[in-house]
Amino acid sequence: MVLLDEQRQFIREHLSASVAALLLKYGKNREVEIRQIEARQKAKQKLPSWYAEERLIFPPAVSVEQSSSETTGRYKAALVSGTLMDATGGMGIDVSFFAKNCTSVLYVEQKPELVERARYNLGVLGLQNVQCLQGNSLEILPTLDTVFDWIYLDPARRSADNRRVVGLRDCEPDVVTHLPLLLQKAKRLLIKASPLLDLKQTLLDLPQLSVIHVVSVENECKELLFELSSEAQPTDSPTVRTINFKSDDTVQRFDFEWNNEASLAVTLSDPQTYLYEPNASVLKAGAFKSVANAYGVEKIAPHSHLYTSATLVERFPGRIFQVEAVVKVDSKALAPFLPDGKANLTVRNFPLSTDELRKKLKLKEGGNIYIFATTLANGDKRLLVCKKPI
Repeated sequence: MVLLDEQRQFIREHLSASVAALLLKYGKNREVEIRQIEARQKAKQKLPSWYAEERLIFPPAVSVEQSSSETTGRYKAALVSGTLMDATGGMGIDVSFFAKNCTSVLYVEQKPELVERARYNLGVLGLQNVQCLQGNSLEILPTLDTVFDWIYLDPARRSADNRRVVGLRDCEPDVVTHLPLLLQKAKRLLIKASPLLDLKQTLLDLPQLSVIHVVSVENECKELLFELSSEAQPTDSPTVRTINFKSDDTVQRFDFEWNNEASLAVTLSDPQTYLYEPNASVLKAGAFKSVANAYGVEKIAPHSHLYTSATLVERFPGRIFQVEAVVKVDSKALAPFLPDGKANLTVRNFPLSTDELRKKLKLKEGGNIYIFATTLANGDKRLLVCKKPI
């Protein structure tokens, strides 16, 4: 499918319009254009370089929502070089970033319509170092003489009956079963997985795992990436790299060794002057003791995953607050600190949910005060009243 000049003009003129209103006004006569508008609206923040190129043909809006963002796409591309095979090509979004870092890229996808669209879009983007093939990558691989520097896989997380799945063995293709073939045909593998995946199980499934990347954008965990090497000996202690891309263009990074976490000691303390909440990547990676040791902060309680210090640790990978008060879980005790009754509430290791506690305390959402409801080391339930994050 190629958009005519007249169709592109319609899209350009209505790019900010309500999709519902456009469907009501134009109906099926403009459905192709309206669906492109809908997808582009989803891509404006997520894929700005694609959004800026009006000749590109976008997939359905739901596919754009589920795709890699430009931020995560560029991060993955920075990990690879040389020759690469994308064994689960899809819409070609990841390939469009890989191609800028690699000498040559082989894109393989089973669905003919996706191959056709990717071939067109990659041409529009001027990426001449990509070859597109239609077929099953696991069937194509044995026929190739090439040993790639990298093979990238983003297995489909839908079962045969369209149920959402998480485990690597349940996804398509099953990278665990086909690991010997993949490592025979590539020096290194990069596998993308659901943020919900159990990391401990993954170490058992992927013995050649050397690096785990836990990638968050604006404190929401988006991707797990697994690096494997064909030359690596099986290990149970990969390097874990946590990264959080913030909206102000700063990046929080924290690395640790998987096996070190269990053996580390951590100091417990009642809340001091500063409170630290690790970002989503650190929490997903389970770096609870490692982050405390690396930054010299103390834990509020063994299972609360909040940290504290008397002096400010500016580079802590997460949010930082100044503690104003520690009070009992009581609206009267809290009232002096909330003149307008507003606060941002977070619950950590606490018996009530955020909604339940907000109702109990009669709190309105918002304002400049941040309250953490948590359990202290001695078992007391307390509210930590904090100033806006630094």
